[in-house]
Amino acid sequence: MLQEKINDLKAQVIQFSSLIEQMIDKSIKGLINKDKELLDEVIKVNEPYANEFELEIDEICINLIAQFQPRAKDLRTILMIYNMNNALERMGDHGVNIAESSYEIIKTPFIKPFIDIPRMNETLKKMLSDSINSFINEDRELARDVCERDSVIDALRDQILRELITFMSANSSIIGECIHILRIAENLERIADLTTNICEDVIFMSEGTVIKHGGKENEA
Repeated sequence: MLQEKINDLKAQVIQFSSLIEQMIDKSIKGLINKDKELLDEVIKVNEPYANEFELEIDEICINLIAQFQPRAKDLRTILMIYNMNNALERMGDHGVNIAESSYEIIKTPFIKPFIDIPRMNETLKKMLSDSINSFINEDRELARDVCERDSVIDALRDQILRELITFMSANSSIIGECIHILRIAENLERIADLTTNICEDVIFMSEGTVIKHGGKENEA
């Protein structure tokens, strides 16, 4: 009975992560295509739905612990889902931040074609999908691979920052737009950090190895 309910809970996490991935992707597509309706959908439709999703999963986790008093692996799994649920909701908030900044950027002509932002988004979508799969399949090697990809996101964010500094130095009138672009890059980077946190927990659950705080592996 408990195992069936945990499996159902995992299925809901997959659905929630899919919603969050869509929110992030639509925020970037709304920016690139100057699509206000897509951005509105993220802010006005998807975010309230994501909030309801988080509350529902939280309640299920609490009820399972209260009803079945799980131990060992079952308890660790439920607690990890509880933490993942919170991380996914925070990712959704970052997706909304991206949509809000995109709204401001598309009001004026782009200062240049977007290259690194879409690259960050594509890398991040794969990271998020793989982080969920690493949890569902208890695949610690995939989790490690996702953690390593975080450096790709960091490098793209740094590249965007350097480029924006050059633009702002040459033309102070575009500072506002550049700040919003940087805000988008930073929100994508924070989503990657949350995705990495999920994978670090997967590794800890599977083998008791802590890889947080500088990437050093320590036995718990």
